[in-house]
Amino acid sequence: MELIFGRNKKEQLEPVQARVTGRIPAWLQGTLLRNGPGMHTVGESKYNHWFDGLALLHSFTIRDGEVFYRSKYLQSDTYKANIEANRIVVSEFGTMAYPDPCKNIFSKAFSYLSHTIPDFTDNCLINIMKCGDDFYATTETNYIRKINPQTLETLEKVDYRKYVAVNLATSHPHYDAAGNVLNMGTSIVDKGRTKYVVFKIPTTSPGTKKKGKSPLKHAEVFCSIPSCSLLSPSYYHSFGVTENYVIFLEQPFKLDILKMATAYVRGVSWASCMSFCREDKTYIHIIDQRTRKPVPTKFYTDPMVVFHHVNAYEEDGCVLFDVIAYEDSSLYDLFYLANLNQDFEENSRLTSVPTLRRFAVPLHVDKNAEVGSILIKVASTKATALKEKDGHVYCQPEVLYEGVILSAVVSTDPQKLPFLLILDAKSFTELARASVDADMHLDLHGLFILNADQSAVKQAPAEGQEDENSDDPVTTPQDSTTTTPQ
Repeated sequence: MELIFGRNKKEQLEPVQARVTGRIPAWLQGTLLRNGPGMHTVGESKYNHWFDGLALLHSFTIRDGEVFYRSKYLQSDTYKANIEANRIVVSEFGTMAYPDPCKNIFSKAFSYLSHTIPDFTDNCLINIMKCGDDFYATTETNYIRKINPQTLETLEKVDYRKYVAVNLATSHPHYDAAGNVLNMGTSIVDKGRTKYVVFKIPTTSPGTKKKGKSPLKHAEVFCSIPSCSLLSPSYYHSFGVTENYVIFLEQPFKLDILKMATAYVRGVSWASCMSFCREDKTYIHIIDQRTRKPVPTKFYTDPMVVFHHVNAYEEDGCVLFDVIAYEDSSLYDLFYLANLNQDFEENSRLTSVPTLRRFAVPLHVDKNAEVGSILIKVASTKATALKEKDGHVYCQPEVLYEGVILSAVVSTDPQKLPFLLILDAKSFTELARASVDADMHLDLHGLFILNADQSAVKQAPAEGQEDENSDDPVTTPQDSTTTTPQ
């Protein structure tokens, strides 16, 4: 496992042609951009958590049945500072960096003070986002980095805070039919309030059709939801969207703001300031995109941890959504590099088993319905919603599946070349694979860019897994649904 998770990977700066077996569909023309941690040690220093590694971008360009691969480290300020110092000098979520012991006491004191309200990293290693005509490497802080999708060159650094008051933001935005970006972030103790902010970035700058103009400056707050706790907001990795509604889960996996503010002085990582509160509920917020306001009924379910939303739709007066849910936050702990060793198989047994759960939330609740009555009856699910005494609605999901299917294929056997696996989205039969003679890393998420003559841009999120697992299922032209199993 250390060969996959812990070893630094080499860049493949020039495109290398992959060896294709099978037949790639003629209509599949474009570039798959992927992002994930590729460097885990700098000099003699090491990151503690796999999610902390320095971002390594890579791409598979598919053209006329041929595939070309390249990779390049994101030239973030974090990357440059670490490489110049030959040690980790910028803190990540699971790894706190400290000043050079050779520096004087005044430098140390200033460094400690500056970390009280941290300026987060721009090591954007999680996903790729399209915004207008531009592409950005993203993470879960307020920073994103513009990139060139053809050359993987790193361009300017963008701070969300210049446009929307958020300290944290998800790396899983949604796109509407027009290409507008819808995303969520957390505004921490802003004007005495901590809130979750849904914001929208138009696909083009209003009043102009000129290319090259960034629409970010026209970002607007779509809706905001007060946090249940001023100093302990929920952690979340993604959210759901239907044609008319936004689904946000305020889960009991929380960030302790006071602990985070003192983490540097106490000598602990920011990740240690996160905790799963199993005695708390998971609140389900449904936001009407037409009114830009939350549905007034209070919905909740049992405590759980969700990283990825899989699907969401509307049926029979309900919002239905599927998520990969865990009983606790142990999955995050599994990815500490100390646990990704020869004991990985044993350690993985200690983590919560992921389940695919489907929830059904009634949009209109009858005030006269009896307490304890079932408020929904939807043909496509066995999920239920029960009315309670205080008018709140308890939502109990239907458990659909356990096990997961991903497509980024990296083997623990150094004799086996890594490859891009192309599957039929309906049957999951293999159409083709493209083996690459390069030092490919295990990544996190990505984005597929169709060629200029094809209009759609499809997201391809997935959790990294070893060996012959897959993500990024192929969507055929006849099938308008993008399948994203986790």
